[in-house]
Amino acid sequence: MSVAMTNCGALGWVSDESGYRYSPVDPLSKTPWPEMPPEFRDLATRAAAEAGFPDFAPDACLINRYAPGAQMGLHQDRDESDFAAPIVSVSLGLPAVFLFGGMRRSERPRRIALESGDVVVFGGPARLAYHGIAKLAAGAHPLAGAYRLNLTFRKAGR
Repeated sequence: MSVAMTNCGALGWVSDESGYRYSPVDPLSKTPWPEMPPEFRDLATRAAAEAGFPDFAPDACLINRYAPGAQMGLHQDRDESDFAAPIVSVSLGLPAVFLFGGMRRSERPRRIALESGDVVVFGGPARLAYHGIAKLAAGAHPLAGAYRLNLTFRKAGR
């Protein structure tokens, strides 16, 4: 992973010497994460409902900022408490290539072009599919400049 990351919502994704996990507090500031804006929550719940997940209630929004050359290797999202809840991903800024694979890392992923404003929802049997982002190409976006922002909504807690 080569991206800058923060969170909003009741839980945030953290990585430190103890490993990866969700936490209600920012490990740097020792304060709770900022509230998830209602507009973010509404966008995620509407997208999930349109994709067939009407009861999605995200409690975590991971905010990743990609600069040119940044990427995210193939991984599964396995640290959430409820695999029945989908993952909702919103792309903003520079275009990216979403790598969407199978249930084994060795399966060749599909390459899906994402533009600013695209929303991806994956759940059900695809919930644990390996996925990532290919190395981001340089460019300029009128609002995000030289960056891609990704909002990833999850139901992390119980």
